Amino acid sequence: MNPMEYGRFLVLSLGTGTAKSEGKYDADEAAKWGIFGWLTSDHSTPLVDVFTQASGDMVDFHISTVFQALNSEENYLRIQDDTLTGTLSSVDVATKENLENLVKVGEKLLEKPVSRVNLATGVYEPINKMTNEEALTKLAKLLSREKQLREVRSSFLGKASASKL
Repeated sequence: MNPMEYGRFLVLSLGTGTAKSEGKYDADEAAKWGIFGWLTSDHSTPLVDVFTQASGDMVDFHISTVFQALNSEENYLRIQDDTLTGTLSSVDVATKENLENLVKVGEKLLEKPVSRVNLATGVYEPINKMTNEEALTKLAKLLSREKQLREVRSSFLGKASASKL
């Protein structure tokens, strides 16, 4: 495989949800926090939230940039909701109620249009009329077709090897 054949890669990236638009922390208040304030503040975990958000954003921005630069953006599907608020946006609230609410968020997210991060603004924007569910179905069909082709190839190579014996 030629290292530049990025068109052969299919990438599915599933986000855990974020609160980009939520003013969750106040800079003046955070300036007064000590080490424990950064670990836990007002029933949240600021340090974990910041690192999780930054890590996800960097990966998504990098992958989006690479796939767009190589004219393969259709091979990268990111499903992410950056409008979550309150406990839905927290990575450590595993109550039954919150988990049930997250399932509902996921179901609604399937109905939304495929979105991609705008590299200039960092905001997710719809890119077409295809829903996330339709895009996932399309991706699953591509992967299934590839698996079938590999099985046929493998079967053919196995028979060819057996005939040489």
